[in-house]
Amino acid sequence: MSPADRSAACPILHVDMDAFYASVAIRDRPELHDVPVIVGGGHRGVVLSANYPARAFGVRSGMSGRRAHELCPQAVRVSAEFGEFETVSRSVMEMFREVTPLVEAYSLDEAFLDVSGSVRRLGSPARIAEYIRARVHDEQRIDCSVGVAGSISVAKVASRRAKPDGVLVVPPDEVVGYLHPLDVGELFGVGPSTRARLHRIGLVTVGDVARTPRQTLQLLVGRALGAQLHQLAWGTDRTTVTPRRSDHDPERSMGSDETFGHDVADRDVISRELLRLAARVTARMRRARVAGRTVALRVRYADFTTITRSHTLPDATDVTAQVHAEAVRLFDALAPRRLRIRLVGVRVEGLVPLEHAHRQLVIGERERGWPEADRAVDRVHLRFGRGVVKPATLLAGDRP
Repeated sequence: MSPADRSAACPILHVDMDAFYASVAIRDRPELHDVPVIVGGGHRGVVLSANYPARAFGVRSGMSGRRAHELCPQAVRVSAEFGEFETVSRSVMEMFREVTPLVEAYSLDEAFLDVSGSVRRLGSPARIAEYIRARVHDEQRIDCSVGVAGSISVAKVASRRAKPDGVLVVPPDEVVGYLHPLDVGELFGVGPSTRARLHRIGLVTVGDVARTPRQTLQLLVGRALGAQLHQLAWGTDRTTVTPRRSDHDPERSMGSDETFGHDVADRDVISRELLRLAARVTARMRRARVAGRTVALRVRYADFTTITRSHTLPDATDVTAQVHAEAVRLFDALAPRRLRIRLVGVRVEGLVPLEHAHRQLVIGERERGWPEADRAVDRVHLRFGRGVVKPATLLAGDRP
């Protein structure tokens, strides 16, 4: 049976960025990709992250900088740029929400997704996992690993064991055979202290926990923990994803990026893609009943140089035509470059509830215009599916 078939009953994905902080910190420094790198961890500091070559020496996040230097004195230390980490995280989470609205951000660099409503459009859960990996790599130049399963905890275990840069599918009928030989410390939520405590009482593997009667387990480790461990050991924990954003991913902006199939220099092609992105972003804004004043443009050139420009409008908007016009204006204002363009992105920032967005009236303005047209298109899409109605400009040619 193919991996795609095996994943049919596995709608839960756990996506985890590989060595996230280190990967982002060195993605523009190719000379560091194959050498040990530590993020943070000065003489008296704590290691924020380490890439895989440094981890091979035993360096781990949370370790003191002094200890990391003892283990790997040849490692290159780089500083942490939290603004960049948040920007990358926000872009990745936005991409997840293009796949499915059911995204539970667990931290800055990981999230659970329920893709049951996306299989008709994008294929099997395993295929969606590969699609996500490819987009993260292509758009952000970092890697991620994806666990595909029927429950939250099994997906988490699977993504951890898929690292680095892999996909692991664990169908429901294979959960017991997969989980039970593992060390109990592999279970989701079982930290070093709990693992040591379980080992002391003879519960070394997940199978040991599973074979211990639930009541006995509760007597040994406590009522709540015992019940939780019993569920985790059998993979029968939570199977639903609760949409939420991480503390670092607030609803302050919405955006979308697109990587061209080949590098592009044609302004008309770029303008059409900006319109497609503006329509995608503003449709999401209208569904969330928010509007924003700041339009931001992101451009990545063929040499991976990335430029961001933004402009704040007099009034908050959720109108596709207005966001598109501002994005094109920002693009036209960029300094000319000979290089072709690899990626473009549109983002609307400074979001406020729609009822708080006041618009200055203009004398002689039409009673009905683009806002009403946008909402009419939204209603058609809701009833008949996306793409049924689109701007005529987007009919001019195939997507690049």
